[in-house]
Amino acid sequence: MADHLDLHTVGDLLHHYPRRYAERGELTRLSDLPLDEHVTVVAQVADARVHTFNGGRGRRLEVTITDGSGRLQLVFFGKGVHKPRTELQPGTRAMFAGKVSVFNRKRQLAHPEFKTLGAGSGAEAVEAFANQLLPLYPACKQMESWQIQQAVDTVLGPAGHEESALAGLIDPLPESLREGRGLATLPEALRKIHRPGTKTDIATARDRLKWDEAFVLQVALARRRQADAQLPAAPRKPAPDGLLTAFDARLPFTLTEGQREVSEEIFADLATDHPMHRLLQGEVGSGKTMVALRAMLGVVDAGGQAAMLAPTEVLAQQHHRSITEMMGELAEGGMLGGAEQGTKVVLLTGSMGAAARRQALLDLVTGEAGIVIGTHALIEDKVQFHDLGLVVVDEQHRFGVEQRDALRSKGKQPPHLLVMTATPIPRTVAMTVFGDLETSVLDQLPSGRSPIASHVVPAKDKPHFLTRAWERVREEVAAGHQGYVVCPRIGDEEDESKAAKEKSAEDEAEKRPPLAVVDVAEQLVKGPLSDLRVEVLHGRMQPEAKDEVMRRFAAGEVDVLVATTVIEVGVNVPNATAMVIMDADRFGVSQLHQLRGRVGRGSAAGLCLLVTDMPEGSPARARLGAVAATLDGFELSRIDLEQRREGDVLGQAQSGVRSSLRVLAVIDDEEVIAAAREEAAAIVAADPELTGYPQLRTALDALLDKERAEFLDKG
Repeated sequence: MADHLDLHTVGDLLHHYPRRYAERGELTRLSDLPLDEHVTVVAQVADARVHTFNGGRGRRLEVTITDGSGRLQLVFFGKGVHKPRTELQPGTRAMFAGKVSVFNRKRQLAHPEFKTLGAGSGAEAVEAFANQLLPLYPACKQMESWQIQQAVDTVLGPAGHEESALAGLIDPLPESLREGRGLATLPEALRKIHRPGTKTDIATARDRLKWDEAFVLQVALARRRQADAQLPAAPRKPAPDGLLTAFDARLPFTLTEGQREVSEEIFADLATDHPMHRLLQGEVGSGKTMVALRAMLGVVDAGGQAAMLAPTEVLAQQHHRSITEMMGELAEGGMLGGAEQGTKVVLLTGSMGAAARRQALLDLVTGEAGIVIGTHALIEDKVQFHDLGLVVVDEQHRFGVEQRDALRSKGKQPPHLLVMTATPIPRTVAMTVFGDLETSVLDQLPSGRSPIASHVVPAKDKPHFLTRAWERVREEVAAGHQGYVVCPRIGDEEDESKAAKEKSAEDEAEKRPPLAVVDVAEQLVKGPLSDLRVEVLHGRMQPEAKDEVMRRFAAGEVDVLVATTVIEVGVNVPNATAMVIMDADRFGVSQLHQLRGRVGRGSAAGLCLLVTDMPEGSPARARLGAVAATLDGFELSRIDLEQRREGDVLGQAQSGVRSSLRVLAVIDDEEVIAAAREEAAAIVAADPELTGYPQLRTALDALLDKERAEFLDKG
């Protein structure tokens, strides 16, 4: 149990809740069984026969079961025939568990685990049996659902005596809160979730257990906000007629109302004497970089330095290029021809030459450079700042918390922190995942951005649609524009072996690896785009080669760029208007949205074509349809979340801890999360050390086991 399901203690087991409940009265329908999934069904044996083969040496038992909605074949071989042959007589009812496969075009379970259900004698026993809710637990091959149920039964003891078995449990909810909200006690909730008599029992239990999860998590976040508020920071107020004023004066356009409001929130935070912790969410192209740059200039005005951390070299270089362009002579502080209130803007990446790197490090330590833009090369020990006042992290979800932490520790005292993301995060997730950050949202697109038309291209069903897609790309190029073709893979051997190992059922069904940049580029050059200038770009190219390709694409010397998702974040070529995403079903919803944001960045309308081989009616096609139907990133992030488990969102990728959420669904339980946040804030404000709440402290320590505590501390 410990190895396969990560359940180590009695507490872990009691908090391993049933995923759903089968009612013996209305059994799991055999007609709805999904292929390749591990299922538990309750059914009756209709027929059982032994067949011999290999001249009588081999034996095979075939059992047909039915539940009224359909029939299913079970097969047992060899020595495994004895037990089922005696126990599974026609008419016997039993629970069966196994993986659904297909043999001779019929669904079957091979060697399922089973447990017969004796129906007692009297009518009452049969009635009780038929109406009982059977808990079905998240299980695995090594540990079937009913084996987990038996373990839970052992812990809970005989029916009616559960409360005594559960008496010593740690209850994180303060009594006053529990009573005020009319929630069940913890022993009652655990009894009802594992041994429900009715559906109301299940609802009562889930309501209470959701509160535990939401509340403990929000207390952890509230304590962090409290601790952060106690940290000292140098207030950074821009000088009245300094760099920021000069910069605003040379802007060729006015800021949107949203940009002005968010800037005000940021400058108010920067002026306080504890560190800002703000999350800036903005749609692709909503002008986040402009807001961040103004904040950085304000800090430089106040005598400090600002660092911007980007996830890739391509992006760091691009930010450096666009920021120096926007600032003009203001970015040439101390240089001949530079403005007198200007500053130096330096770039620091891993692939820089030794001389350039030495100069950049020198500019940082002397304070000559007010702004530095870099990749995680900024985090190395050698990098010293004169006075680091603000850290801007671009595309937060790509950085581990340790990396942000290392950069923050480079200030004389904690610097202010601005985290930016173009992946829209629903409000509830922001409250749960970034609950320690204040959130600002930019939801207006700056003027001059064009609409993007998106269409799904079903290449397998309608090959002529794909032919038309390439024609559209040629039309855009003929009109003086450029295009991207995005593929899921690079296409070298190392990749292929990995792809082969990670085959999912869907891949198996298609029997082909995802399309690769190298192959697609070759086919396009020989075929539909033969007379255009086509180049490739992917993550395994040398940094100089990547930059050269990007520079030529930006300069209009390349018509079509065939690339992997290296272009997903921040690549800004206003002349690129068309994007064709191959095997679009292999990308996540928010990733598709990010990619699409690379076109339509100028005055000409954008076009995004999502090419897929998936059949109509498949979940993958539905997902692509949703992306094509809306440009609203917040709406798409909800769809994305509903399709994935929330665990992916809760810092899983950053801390390697499995999701601590078991019954709380981040999207559906918005009210619980908001209420828990209020209660948590009130309790922490009144008693920051939680001295009056010993059980809550213990529950917190359990949630914040070492790994997760580090994760939260470094957020």
